[in-house]
Amino acid sequence: MSLPSLAGSGLSPRRRYLVGVSGGRDSVALLHWLLGEGCRNLVVCHLNHGLRGRDSGADAAFVRRLARTKGLPFEIEKTPVGKLADERGLGLEEAGRQARLEFFGRVGRHFRCRRVLLGHHADDQVETVLMNLFRGTGNLGGMRQSSEVKIKGSRLEILRPFLGIWRSTLNTYLDEQGLAFREDASNASEIFLRNRIRANLVPCLKETFRRDVTRAVARVAQLAAEESDFLDELVAGSDVAGRINGQLSVPKLRELGVALQRRVLLAWLRERGVADVGFEVVERVRSMIDEESVAKVNLPGDRHARRCRKALFVE
Repeated sequence: MSLPSLAGSGLSPRRRYLVGVSGGRDSVALLHWLLGEGCRNLVVCHLNHGLRGRDSGADAAFVRRLARTKGLPFEIEKTPVGKLADERGLGLEEAGRQARLEFFGRVGRHFRCRRVLLGHHADDQVETVLMNLFRGTGNLGGMRQSSEVKIKGSRLEILRPFLGIWRSTLNTYLDEQGLAFREDASNASEIFLRNRIRANLVPCLKETFRRDVTRAVARVAQLAAEESDFLDELVAGSDVAGRINGQLSVPKLRELGVALQRRVLLAWLRERGVADVGFEVVERVRSMIDEESVAKVNLPGDRHARRCRKALFVE
């Protein structure tokens, strides 16, 4: 089974890209597909999370051999994500995400490349949307094929060319190409929320509705993403909240409708580097628009939002 051509992905074989390669099915398929489409200016990137002992080291060794076999430069680092999670007061999944982005930022600065390719696919998108739905984050748009993040002063363009491709298609591609990959035993562990959604919730939804609901969830994600992008453009296109030196004007926020208040605050908190911003965090900050409410609220990562002299700021 062939995958879509590079031309339809918006990628160029002449550009340099960082490629996140865990050694698992999806990232191996991504790297093989890129090479088959004529991309040669690639840098293989692998972060050892140090969570699975010898297996983590074996994954890193596999990726190192793979990159050498393909004649590609590679960067491999080890970050104790468990320790990082404790230090930052984060869950393992969020700590791992931050560690990967910081790693990509360092590699990107070294190679003067800010474009990062990841192997997320349509099933990952469904799991992300369901996770966001029941967490109450409001982000039903899930992941995007192209998005920009800022991490420790580095701007990264995250590209996901497989986001519209289902896991079954990638599995068929791997089988037909005879590609070797690493099986991550932690994917079967129900310690992680995403794994519980994959193993329990999605099959339960399929049985309850007696059909494959994943396509419907993917359509919801597409519609929500398009509407979310419209609101983001609306917020970014004008200074609706009276920003001055990273602060927001409380009187200006009061003039906005609730939906725009939430959108402005969500974008502002992310710009200020606040991690794991969800609905409850936004609502706590939004409560400070009322001057009779508290003037300080707690944020993830041991940070705080304050109201002083009719302005909101993060410390």
